[in-house]
Amino acid sequence: MLLLPVPVRRFAAWCAVLLLAAGLAWVAVRLCVELRTAVAPALLALLGTALLRPLYRRLVAAHVQRSLAAGLTCAAVLAVVGGAVYIVVAALVDTGDQIVASLKTSAQDLADHFGAAGTSLDDLASNARELLGRFGSTAASGVISGVSVVGETLAMAVLALLLVFFFLRDSDRAVGTVRALVPHSGGDMAEAMARRAFGAVEGFMRGTTIIALIDAVCITVGLLVLRVPGALGLGALVFVGAYIPYLGAFISGAVAVLVALADRGFVIALWALGVVVAVQLLEGHVLQPMVQSRTVRMHPAVVLLALTAGASVAGILGMLLAVPLVAAGVGIVHVLQERYAAESAESAVTDAPGDGS
Repeated sequence: MLLLPVPVRRFAAWCAVLLLAAGLAWVAVRLCVELRTAVAPALLALLGTALLRPLYRRLVAAHVQRSLAAGLTCAAVLAVVGGAVYIVVAALVDTGDQIVASLKTSAQDLADHFGAAGTSLDDLASNARELLGRFGSTAASGVISGVSVVGETLAMAVLALLLVFFFLRDSDRAVGTVRALVPHSGGDMAEAMARRAFGAVEGFMRGTTIIALIDAVCITVGLLVLRVPGALGLGALVFVGAYIPYLGAFISGAVAVLVALADRGFVIALWALGVVVAVQLLEGHVLQPMVQSRTVRMHPAVVLLALTAGASVAGILGMLLAVPLVAAGVGIVHVLQERYAAESAESAVTDAPGDGS
């Protein structure tokens, strides 16, 4: 090894470091995938804690006992989420028939103009019944697996809510726990990284929620003015989609435009598209710089790569968790950069030659 030139040895050392880091990351990802029923609720609980901690701190500042404050915060979350689900379900129930009828009309028009023989709705329905008759057992197994997925999701949601309660109640012990997990000499560094990472996640969640609420309200009002069916449900979809940067806004906006096209025609669909584009321009040029100016700012390419990696690992859940986790990682990297820059400056001052005295 000593016979190799210095640049080659440095290149080999960096390759070894990168391979070791990639191997550790791969093992960590595989463990998280295998233990997803425990890891996913914990990560969701951290995001929920970052979002709800301001409310919890206000209650504690008002001299509410910590356990009671955490319980009231979780109860408020249940009330808000339950109310939102009720509004969405009621909107879909009230306008669901109209949406389905408009989509059927649009599909019939497309089949009449562009479809081949045997593509009418009656033919498609008969073909669907024939397929169900042939593969009834497969469909039944699919329903059973779907029920199991719903049960698993509900269990994970309940576990995440319980973890939010404990994370909020015991948040004052977090610093001591972090210091206990690392050697004494690295306690300050570990605390700084933990605070910066959690601060990045907290800022991201708070800013994203404010932006998502503004987007949902603006688009819902626009769709109500245009008399697009299911405006409240589409607005709720916009609110949820805003937590997936770029892709979520595109998908939810596309659904709104398609519903407008199916029910109100091409002109109203163009107006709906204008509303969606205007809201997205407002978000990108006004809301993002103003609301999230103090949070971790990441390049769009980094965000898209994080979304792609999260989707390949854990689907929609991975897309929801990818950007906050990357934001926390960026915060840790910034702390390391600041620490090493300060050490380099101190060493430079120490190693500087004297003034000749």
